[in-house]
Formats: sequence, structure tokens, C-alpha cells
Amino acid sequence: MSIGSPARGVIRLLLYALWTLPLMPMQGLAVLLRIRPVYRWLPVIYHRVVCYILGIRIEIYGQPSRATPTLFVGNHVSYLDVEVLSSILPVSFIAKSEVAAWPFFGWLARLQRTEFIERRKRAARAGRDGIQRRLDAGDDLVLFPEGTSGDGTRVLPFRSSLLGATQMRHGRDPIPVQPVTITYARLDGIPVGRLCRPFFTWFGDMELAPHLWNMIALGEVAAVVVFHDTVDIDRLGDRKKLTEHCFRTISRTVQSINRGRYEELPPRLVAA
Repeated sequence: MSIGSPARGVIRLLLYALWTLPLMPMQGLAVLLRIRPVYRWLPVIYHRVVCYILGIRIEIYGQPSRATPTLFVGNHVSYLDVEVLSSILPVSFIAKSEVAAWPFFGWLARLQRTEFIERRKRAARAGRDGIQRRLDAGDDLVLFPEGTSGDGTRVLPFRSSLLGATQMRHGRDPIPVQPVTITYARLDGIPVGRLCRPFFTWFGDMELAPHLWNMIALGEVAAVVVFHDTVDIDRLGDRKKLTEHCFRTISRTVQSINRGRYEELPPRLVAA
């Protein structure tokens, strides 16, 4: 397995800055002027290049939903999840309100039209209404119902409150919900076990800057993304059953990948 290279880290960091800084005002102008094709697809191009710079190679299993809007529901293990999913789909994310205040990364989140919500229970309805408005406007969104990032070994319990935003409204069909599993499975071709998983997963009281530096100095990582069959709240009965279905589907898939049982996954779509 490769050892982190400071020289590699410096080069990647420089390339990241040279690629990111010029595109930020372009995306900001597209959002300001409401140029939908640009502000939706420019982040896809941007994140694909970022993944290449950082040595993230993506393996896709299953078929991403083509319906618009779709709510993608995934497990959350790292800040890299945003890079990976955004390189595949023109999506915005649902994030806790604190992210908006993060230096630099808060700006990037705003430029991708992140929907910021309060995690407090009494603010759940306002958050659900905000998500519903975005879905009504035709925006594809990504929700991480764990509420925080985990260690990649298991999936934390899902919160069901925000999934109520996908219910049928005014005679229209319910919003499709697609469970998505994300894992960081191999480093330079070697399976990432429990001891090495924290190189890529960011959880607990880990500090962002040291973790980010260690990560970008490593070799090539394989990010495995599994798109499961779409469901909706009407088919499953209510938001709690929908939440439980997503949780069980993703948890089972995380365990399959961690054990190397790729034959249990949907057909592989593409490697990027």
C-alpha cells in the first residue's frame, strides 16, 4: 500500500486551487443570473476534474435515476462524498446550517445551491418545507439522513423527518427516492480495511485540515457508488417505512462491499 507523499500533496493542492478559484466566479454568475444549464452542469465538470486531481477513481453500480426531480438518499462517510456524487449527477445537497459558515467550503456549498437546514427537532418542519420547495422547482437533491458522517464500517441510524418532503402533493406523483451507497474500497488496488478506512472517512472529532492534507498525499482510491432501485413514499406507506427501507438497503450493501462481495451488487455501469 502506498505511503503518503508530501510532494504529491503539494502538487494536488496547487492543481486544485488553480482549477477551483477561476471557476467560482463563473458559477456564482450563473447562479445569480439563473442560467440553469450552466449552474447545474458546471459543477459536474468541476467535480470530475477534482476527482481526477485527487486520485479518486469512481466505480458505478446500478443505474442513477433519470427522473427529475429525484431525492437521492445516501450514507455519509466523508467530505469526499460531495465530490464523488457531484461528478456523476447535477445535484445539490441538503446540509446542516453550520456548513454555510465554514471558511471556503461554505462558499463552495453555496455556489452549488446547497439547501441549508437546522438540525434541531423544532426546525424540522421548516427544513422539510424548504426541501419540498426545491423538489417542486425540479432540483435533484442529496440527503444524508444519518445527520453526520460515520466511519465507513457501519451505517448510523437514519432520521426520518426530512423524507416527508417526498409525499404526494396536489394530485402529483410522489417524488422518486433512490438509495445510494458510497464506500472507499481500495487504495492503490489494495482493499481498505478497518485500520486504513479513517484515511478517507471523516467522523467524530477529527480535525478537517490535517485529515484533508493526509488524504490528498495518498495514492489512488477507488470510490464505489451503488445506485439502488428507486422507491417512493406511497409505495412503502409512510416516511418511517421509506427511511427503514433506505437504511436496510444501504447498510446491507456497505457490508457486502467491506467483505468484498461485489457479486451481490447491481451490474457495474461504468468506471471513471
